[in-house]
Amino acid sequence: MVLIKEREMEIPVIDFSELDGENRIKTMSLLDHACDKWGFFMVDNHGVDKELMEKVKKMINSHYEDHLKEKFYQSEMVKALSEGKTSDADWESSFFIWHKPTSNICRIPNISDELIKTMDEYVSQLHKFEERLSNLMCENLGLSQEYITNAFSGPEGPAFGTKVAKYPECPRPELMRGLREHTDAGGIILLLQDDQVPGLEFLKDGKWVPIPPSKNNTIFVNTGDQLEILSNGRYKSAVHRVMTLKDGCRLSLATFYNPAGDAVISPAPELLYPSGYQFQDYLKLYSTTKFGDKGSRFHTMKKMENGDSV
Repeated sequence: MVLIKEREMEIPVIDFSELDGENRIKTMSLLDHACDKWGFFMVDNHGVDKELMEKVKKMINSHYEDHLKEKFYQSEMVKALSEGKTSDADWESSFFIWHKPTSNICRIPNISDELIKTMDEYVSQLHKFEERLSNLMCENLGLSQEYITNAFSGPEGPAFGTKVAKYPECPRPELMRGLREHTDAGGIILLLQDDQVPGLEFLKDGKWVPIPPSKNNTIFVNTGDQLEILSNGRYKSAVHRVMTLKDGCRLSLATFYNPAGDAVISPAPELLYPSGYQFQDYLKLYSTTKFGDKGSRFHTMKKMENGDSV
C-alpha cells in the first residue's frame, strides 16, 4: 500500500466553551465524530491557564538547553548518523514524569524547584480538563459518567504521567524518525506541543496528516489502545509518528491518562454485541422489526441473553 501525504485535511477542533450553551448538542456530536472517525483532535477554550502553559514550555526549553542538549549530541546515535548509519532508535531527547498515583518529579536529574512547582500547577489544571473530557466521552458512548475513570482505577486511582520530549535538529532527516510509527498503549493522551516547529503526523484513511504547531495553546488529544478496547473498537487508537527536521527543534509534552498497572481492562458490557443466542430467536424478532432500527434489535437480544423480560 502506498501512503500518500496529505496537507489539506482539516483536523477537528472542539471548542469547549460551546458545551455550556445552545450549541452543546452540536459540540458533543463533533466530539463523538472526532473520537469515532479520527482518533485525534484539537481542543480550544479548555480551561487550562494559557499563561501557565507558556511558562511550562519556556522552562522545559531552558532545561533542555542547560542540561540535555549537549549530552544528546554526544550520543552514539548522533555519531553513527554523522557517518550515514541508522539504528532502531528515535531522534529524541526525553524523560518521563509520573504525577499519579505517586510523583517522581523530585527525582528528575537537575530539575529546578521552580520547574517542579510550575509543572505541578499545570498538571493539576490538566487533570481537571481530562476528567471533564473523559466524562464527555462516556456520555457519548452511552456509559455512566465516570465509567472510564472507574475502569482505569486501581486502589489509588488511574495513572497520570507526562513524557517530556525535544526533537532536536537533525543533519540527515531522510535517515531518521523523531519517533517511529506507533499507537499509544494507554487511554487518553493530552499534548501540549511546540507553537512554531511541526513534525507530528497521524495516519488517517491511508494518508499522513501533518499536525500543525499548536497556536494559542490549544491542546491536541488522541486516543490510545486501552480506550479502543474499553469502547469495543468504537474509539480507535491512531497510528502516528514524529518526523525530523534539519532546521527547528520541536517541543512535545504528552500527558497520558492511563489505567493503573493492576486495572483489569475489558470492553464495556453496554457496548458489546449480543452473543450466545440461537439464530431462530433472532429471526423471530427480525420478522417483526425488519424495518426498524437494528440497534434496538441488538438491545432486545442482549436483554434476552441476560434473561431479562422483553
